[in-house]
Amino acid sequence: MGLMSEDMECCVCLQPYSRREKIPRMLHCKHTFCGLCLQAMSRLQSCLLTVCCPLCRWITCTEPSLTLSGSLWVNTEIWDQIIDTQQEEEEEEWKGANRQTQTTTQNTWSPSKHCGLRIKLQNFLRRMKHNVL
Repeated sequence: MGLMSEDMECCVCLQPYSRREKIPRMLHCKHTFCGLCLQAMSRLQSCLLTVCCPLCRWITCTEPSLTLSGSLWVNTEIWDQIIDTQQEEEEEEWKGANRQTQTTTQNTWSPSKHCGLRIKLQNFLRRMKHNVL
């Protein structure tokens, strides 16, 4: 299932989703909005944190002891399509530094592929650490 360009931005603030500030989170009705807009739309009612979907008016309820980021799923279909500019910059820096030290031997093994995975894993673990705190 392909994503349209309008699926890559929050329909409330009209800003593109990101992996840091504008994380795409799904309400229980499966509509997706950025975490910042969801936080702004949330209300504490009857000992529950509620968010009314601006598209279908479905009310999502969560425990008030949990943050919205801790109780709502990230839309992984959108998340996987987000270009992480910091990750790209780190990969380009590594490739630039590695170009100077690479020899011209014909080798089927590519260290850049493995380093790219390492950088992605490091970035993922760093994001998970920040989300837990």
